[in-house]
Amino acid sequence: MTKSILVVNCGSSSLKLALFDENEKKIASASAERLNSNDASARIDSDERIVALPKGADHKQALQVLVSTLRERQMMPDTPTSVGHRVVHGGETFREAVLINNDVISAIKDCASLAPLHNPVALAGIEATLEQFPDTPQIAVFDTAYHQTLAPRAYLYALPESYYRDWSVRRYGFHGISHFFMANEVAKRLDRTPATTSIISAHLGNGCSITAIKDGLSVDTSMGLTPLEGLVMGTRSGDIDPSIFSYLCSRGMSLSEVHRALNHESGLLGISGQTNDMRTLCDLADHGHEPSALAIEIFCFRLAKYVGAMMASLNQLDALVFTGGIGENSSRVREKTLSHLGLLGFGIDADMNEHHGGYSDGRIDDTASRFPVLVIPTNEELVIAREATRLAANV
Repeated sequence: MTKSILVVNCGSSSLKLALFDENEKKIASASAERLNSNDASARIDSDERIVALPKGADHKQALQVLVSTLRERQMMPDTPTSVGHRVVHGGETFREAVLINNDVISAIKDCASLAPLHNPVALAGIEATLEQFPDTPQIAVFDTAYHQTLAPRAYLYALPESYYRDWSVRRYGFHGISHFFMANEVAKRLDRTPATTSIISAHLGNGCSITAIKDGLSVDTSMGLTPLEGLVMGTRSGDIDPSIFSYLCSRGMSLSEVHRALNHESGLLGISGQTNDMRTLCDLADHGHEPSALAIEIFCFRLAKYVGAMMASLNQLDALVFTGGIGENSSRVREKTLSHLGLLGFGIDADMNEHHGGYSDGRIDDTASRFPVLVIPTNEELVIAREATRLAANV
């Protein structure tokens, strides 16, 4: 019997499904957007035909419709061999992927206060697939798990110790699935093992994070208690003076308004006043829109500062790798970022950079560069499928 692995990724208002065969080939995918609104929509990615959803469809309804549609089109079997779920926050409970049971579900619920936009919808996806496939092994893969190797010096904030002890206030880090993939993929491309490879991984998309990986393990990362900390992002501010919270409240904003502004109205969107899409920003900058050019400059300068900071956690650096939608596709961002890092010995080959490292193994550094610099597409879905396969084999 041919094996198939269904990967489920629930975002705050979106749902993505991917089906892999036993050879790790993606054979089908589908997605839904703007869930829990009157504009909810869905499609099968191979033909991009719109799939009708109930008005105001939630994650459970969208999953049911998409699974049914994939079956009707004979794009997936009645029952997959295993189901892998992306779960954003596992707190300190989960250091690796786990087989889902009632205790795991309860622990994911307990972490919901740390990720109120993401863990509840991940649970909705888990509950929906448990109803659809009650006898199929289901596996949770956590974005935070990879960063559980951080030492206290890296994950503790300089706050009263009771905040951590009583309220679990610490740096957790995110995008761990992507950074884990980079740790293994870079090692393979450099003909090394992950356990002997140390890299800096920059995951740049609408959400952005950077991680120092020492001998295959995460030792420092930019995101913190929540995904708001660290780099400038599409709509998130990244690092700011914490006193800005109270200052804005003193100017008449409520705490919820400040929270929304920093998460949804800041970053590239806030600086440019136009968009959080890097491609559009580059086009606007090329046509003389100074706020867009400034947004790009700030984004790259902050990223370069973090590259330097991450080097403090490493004894050696085998490569700097760019990934994510911006990291993989924006030659301008990579060039501007590396232009700030000449003192550290980074160099870039302009032609290979323009071709996103497509000439070779992803390398874009020039011959004078002290360190290899690579561009590698991330593949979080594949990591989840592999973990689901591994754990389901033991059931």
